[in-house]
Amino acid sequence: MKTFNTSGPNILNRHYTIMRQNIINKGANLVDNERYFTIWAPRQTGKSTYFRLLAYELEEDGYKVAQINFENFKTASLESFLYRLTWKLKEFWEVDFTNETEISQIFNLIEQIKDKKFVLIIDEVEGINKKYFGEFLHSIRNAYHSRETHCLKSVLLVGVSNITGIVQDDASPFNIADTLRMPYFTNKETMELFAQHETETGQLFDKKVKQKISEITANQPGLVNGFAYRLIDTNPDKEVLNYEDYLQVEQWYLTRVIDKNISNVIKVAKKYRKFVENLLFTNKPVRFSIDNPATEALHTNGLIIWDDDNNIKFWVPLYKNRLFNVFYPYTNGESEQIAKHLFADDYLTKDNKINFDKLIDDYKQHIKLRSFRPYREKDDKGKFKSIPEAAMIYSFETYISIFLNAIKGKSYREAQISLGDTDLIINVKGFEYFIETKKFYDYTNFTEGKDQIAYYCKSANIKQGIYIVYIDNTVKNERIKEDTENINNVEIKTFLIRYDEMKEFGKDKKEIDKMNT
Repeated sequence: MKTFNTSGPNILNRHYTIMRQNIINKGANLVDNERYFTIWAPRQTGKSTYFRLLAYELEEDGYKVAQINFENFKTASLESFLYRLTWKLKEFWEVDFTNETEISQIFNLIEQIKDKKFVLIIDEVEGINKKYFGEFLHSIRNAYHSRETHCLKSVLLVGVSNITGIVQDDASPFNIADTLRMPYFTNKETMELFAQHETETGQLFDKKVKQKISEITANQPGLVNGFAYRLIDTNPDKEVLNYEDYLQVEQWYLTRVIDKNISNVIKVAKKYRKFVENLLFTNKPVRFSIDNPATEALHTNGLIIWDDDNNIKFWVPLYKNRLFNVFYPYTNGESEQIAKHLFADDYLTKDNKINFDKLIDDYKQHIKLRSFRPYREKDDKGKFKSIPEAAMIYSFETYISIFLNAIKGKSYREAQISLGDTDLIINVKGFEYFIETKKFYDYTNFTEGKDQIAYYCKSANIKQGIYIVYIDNTVKNERIKEDTENINNVEIKTFLIRYDEMKEFGKDKKEIDKMNT
């Protein structure tokens, strides 16, 4: 019986596999036209599975394809590099260059072979030691210019970075003009993958489960397979995998999974913390420009991409949700302070619905007493690491989490929201509510937010949306007010959380006095 693959390239007789024939055809056409090209994409996008499938097809057309991985060769000696290179060429091409000690000489010998059609695939090309990486690329470049006269018809360089940039930096000019991008699954391909399991085993995924996996993973192949594998592994005998089963797996991914790719995303995000926090907690558009080092790093590692207006959006909602947890100030002690004064039953009506008027009013009192400062992390030098918007939103999430824990409620994030809005769907006593929190920037943004909440509520079949807006005390306008409105047959309750910019987020009084002297 086949399984969902969670590591390494797919093995066709063991793993459910999407063949992606249209992309295979693109690669095959490039090879037939004797092009040397690059394939790059973040990890877990199916690159290794792709070029294996491409290799099978090329071999059917008479090519001999050598596949070589150089992931751990950044500090390897030239001798080790040549040993792996020549032995793999012997394995795949049946040519023996194992006694050669120079890169250039190996390629000279390759160019003397006239009666074969060879293809070379180099995976994890960034892993090659820079001491000889340039020479290796120059040798490939030289072979490219005379490819019509010898056996090496195509070379594929595969990696997680935009390899064209690496190539230009290390071996300019390197005339590889073609880049084949590896897209995530389409919605249709994700559904086809699930259908393979359903057909083989009879075990079904509920329609909503398939939709939610597609949304939270953005159809990233590795994560789609991971969610499906975990669902089946924890529910092997269930005939239908339902939404509650999905939520258990989502919670596992959000709070417990130690994954190489997720860990790498988190590491990069921490390096560009304020940039990422602006994306997480403000809804101001940020233009996508690959020339920005933060944008390039976050895109290369699969965290952000561009929308139709060329503004940055989060690529994989799961990663976005993990980053909320990463930057959360766990050590501020506010949870204990809140729990002392919060009696959860006071916030439920007789029919077990949440009394948001009382809940938010008490939250306001808590902020007046405690302020937002405990929710701002400091570095070793005492400077704030987090932006004000993060402190605001984390303050409410801390408060609501204490209430939910006491009342045995549940909360989860809506996967589809892209930038700048922190949003929760909470379930208490069988009732679901959508909560969105954001900072006030202008009136247009404020009013558009209400329509967005109503749309999300309608899509999720939720009857009530809670709109919490943090607004500076200096902003005074009668049109900006707390209100309860019916928008698109959804009840939207707006709450304003007033704050003093200087008191909450300005410099400490000692710093101000020092500046004035």
